[in-house]
Amino acid sequence: MSEKVLLVAIEQKRTDLWPVEETLRELEELVSSSDGEVVDRVVCHLKEPTAATLIGKGKVDEIAQRRSACGAQTVIVGCELKGNQQRNLEEAFGAKTIDRTQLILDIFARRAQSPEGKMQVELAQLQYMLPRLVGHGAEMSRMGGGIGTLGPGETKLETDRRRIAERISRLRKDLQKVSGERQLKRKKRREKQLPSVSLVGYTNAGKSTLMNALTSADRMTKDTLFTTLDPLSRQLTLENEQKIVLSDTVGFMRELPHHLIEAFKATLEEVQEADLLLHVLDVSHPHFQNLKEAVEVVLRQLGAQEKPILVVLNKMDRLADEKQLDALEKKLEPAVAISALTGKNLDRLQEEIARLLFPQMEEIDLKIPFERMDLVNLLHKEGRIKRADYSPQHVHVVAVVPGSLAQAIKKALKG
Repeated sequence: MSEKVLLVAIEQKRTDLWPVEETLRELEELVSSSDGEVVDRVVCHLKEPTAATLIGKGKVDEIAQRRSACGAQTVIVGCELKGNQQRNLEEAFGAKTIDRTQLILDIFARRAQSPEGKMQVELAQLQYMLPRLVGHGAEMSRMGGGIGTLGPGETKLETDRRRIAERISRLRKDLQKVSGERQLKRKKRREKQLPSVSLVGYTNAGKSTLMNALTSADRMTKDTLFTTLDPLSRQLTLENEQKIVLSDTVGFMRELPHHLIEAFKATLEEVQEADLLLHVLDVSHPHFQNLKEAVEVVLRQLGAQEKPILVVLNKMDRLADEKQLDALEKKLEPAVAISALTGKNLDRLQEEIARLLFPQMEEIDLKIPFERMDLVNLLHKEGRIKRADYSPQHVHVVAVVPGSLAQAIKKALKG
């Protein structure tokens, strides 16, 4: 049976660019992703936050009455609450009260599958809970189920701050080992001269669907937020036969809790180390520009905003009129409109990836003596050999290679 939830959206002047209706819709999607059922919604127009409860007493009383009337078991506030605010609201509402951060952490706890993913989520939850332990006795020891209680919430949270701090330290060390292992894998890829491309985008933009379409990765896809958390990398041979490594990462979200960003640094290093980012954007979303800006904020937090970025305008199949996409491609250049679901324009996407990663390809026609077979091996490794004819004295090679390599090989043969 679904947990009944009352949503409280906070509208402030600073968030005018993100309509409150969209905030409520996204909160509803988050609740749905946690298997909850929204039974009522309240919008609070906030001028100045109240220290004790964030919102004014009149609104607190109204929410308490509506909560009782609709039978909601949980109240979810659409912004981060301080520990004392959460406790005071919970007492006033007479029901479990959590904030947006706890809701997102709960979804991550439900979706984490790998040992690494579970460690990252636990670290984020403990970092969130640690400063809230003071004076939180009964609430933090609550053993009931439901939204916001999965993960460390099921362990003995009455343990003192010292033991939780020790657990955080252990998780950080374990994740540092994971980071080291990833660095070794990246080093091996670099040695093979394979460019790395990372998929980034707002959660539910279609990154996993695109990953499947390009690499047959069999990545789980679902029309919910944060469907997949665990990173995945696959080798992809582009249509020009150049090889790259394509990586899928956790989806981003506006005001993504900083605990999550810090905890998932080992995973998000794939973004920081990539040669090219594919920013997958749900172009059918009514506020896709806001989604784009939210992703750019996270990229800045990761220090990856200066990376080459190709905007992938996904879900074009959902648009009634696709003509607007031409203007949008030019505005966001470099950009390509596609449908990962139907496969439309995936050939164009691959061409654009190749153009950005291998901007100056050149066809060469050379006769290479046998004593320089190292150059033939280099052509195999760095380029695409179209023809290789062997004679007693040399190898006649026709190949497509990066322009810089073509010049280097020609120079080596002359020398």
